[in-house]
Amino acid sequence: ESNSPSPPIISIENIDPFELPDRETVKLQKFGKLLAGPNTDLDHLRNLSWSGIPSSVRATTWQLLCGYLPANIDRREETLKRKRQEYLNFIDQYYHTRSDPVHKDTFRQIHIDIPRMNPNIPLFQQQIVQECFERILFIWSMRHPASGYVQGINDLVTPFFVVFLSYYISGDKNPETYDMSQLSEHIRKMIEADSFWCLQKLLEGIQDNYTLAQPGIQYKVKALKDLIKRIDVSLDSHLMNNSIDYLQFAFRWMNNLLMREFPLRCVIRLWDSYLSERDGLAVFHVYVCAALLSHFSQMIREKKDFQVLI
Repeated sequence: ESNSPSPPIISIENIDPFELPDRETVKLQKFGKLLAGPNTDLDHLRNLSWSGIPSSVRATTWQLLCGYLPANIDRREETLKRKRQEYLNFIDQYYHTRSDPVHKDTFRQIHIDIPRMNPNIPLFQQQIVQECFERILFIWSMRHPASGYVQGINDLVTPFFVVFLSYYISGDKNPETYDMSQLSEHIRKMIEADSFWCLQKLLEGIQDNYTLAQPGIQYKVKALKDLIKRIDVSLDSHLMNNSIDYLQFAFRWMNNLLMREFPLRCVIRLWDSYLSERDGLAVFHVYVCAALLSHFSQMIREKKDFQVLI
């Protein structure tokens, strides 16, 4: 077992010259060439990733886009080895304190939230997976006392966990139903550590969503309202006339990044674009929410009842 599997290298020679390669094959070749180079051009990688990342290279690409992996290919193996060990050290340092009076309420809330997360996906109902999430979230909260654990952060681990799990299982197996006990403890620890570090990188850009009074979410909901006022006045007026406040429906969209609105496979595809944008979760996400409202504008305007609208 290797501590840090190298990104798959796809050679252009693998394409049959007598067949016209489809668009996905060509795209995979571009990713393979870019990821295998000595120094990955991150701007080029963002441009290529925005329209979707092939599943076979998504794990490595996300780690690069998050800033977890260095662009220099020679430094990646050592970086993974060091960061994974650092996470294991955090477990030794912090996890035993989960029962301390000062931390027990935080851990209790994490313990309650995790089984409710994606209840229809068998992967997340496995005890071995729930324990991984408990460690990730508790240690993150210990490392970030300004916000601590807030409901909603638990959802943000799931795309990373599924993508990194997919790296280690054959392509014909569905990660959402995969039995994690089939993997060695060593690999499970690598998936857990990588998920922790990428969650941390992701939250660095939106931590004000989870600090006291959640000002980041308040700001983003206001930005959404202002945007709808500009692009769809009739929809905005309809919501106001029916006493619908944007916070009543958009708070969850900002807090959970639409994790509760879409199937996980769709969220993962959406995150390809989010991670490709420098401020994808802070700015681009608001435009995605506005696009959703605009798309369903006519349907929403046909509804008059408050409960139906919400």
